[in-house]
Amino acid sequence: MKKLKLIQQIHEAGVVAVLRADSPEEVVSMAKHAIEGGIKVIEITLTVPFALEAITELAKTYSSADPAADNYAIIGAGTVLDPETARAAILAGSEFVVAPGVHRETILLCNRYRVPVMPGAVTVSDITVALELGVDVLKLFPGNLYSPSVIPSLRGPLPQANIMPTGGVNLDNLGEWFKAGAFAVGIGSDLTKDAVKTGDFSMISDKARAYIEAFQKTKQA
Repeated sequence: MKKLKLIQQIHEAGVVAVLRADSPEEVVSMAKHAIEGGIKVIEITLTVPFALEAITELAKTYSSADPAADNYAIIGAGTVLDPETARAAILAGSEFVVAPGVHRETILLCNRYRVPVMPGAVTVSDITVALELGVDVLKLFPGNLYSPSVIPSLRGPLPQANIMPTGGVNLDNLGEWFKAGAFAVGIGSDLTKDAVKTGDFSMISDKARAYIEAFQKTKQA
């Protein structure tokens, strides 16, 4: 049941912060500012040096148990390429796993431990294979290669597919993605690039608030 609960929580949260940085300390700071701004689902990409250390630190600080708690957040791992890395991420505290592509062994490993896994898929064939392997949410990546209309096009033959675009989603088009049927959206560099340039990570909190406000407006529309 925990797996299904987490998937529902991610859906309700709507916005996933996809964080890349040059050090574990930097990515932890990014995550904390994003959470402070209201984004409660955090994906730490394993391209970050010592990313597992960052995941462990965040997992010890935040919990998915109670959405009303001050320390509520869901911490996951991204850019997971193989089952060995997926297992290491889960042991480090990751509550979900994101992969850039459909990798059978990685998906099966996550299913074995009942951890939500979101592989990247952009074709009907990839999505079909992922669904057959038991995937609940598919990452449309890179999203900037497509317009929001790709979601209803893909869900025409596969209405059961839950699709999360990542890459290319911004404040201007976020509403369009949700109107098209996005399960959730992943926000990457648009959330952090200004903060990295200036060294002022409070800008991440401000941008996170703007994304959450935009998401709430789409729910009310």
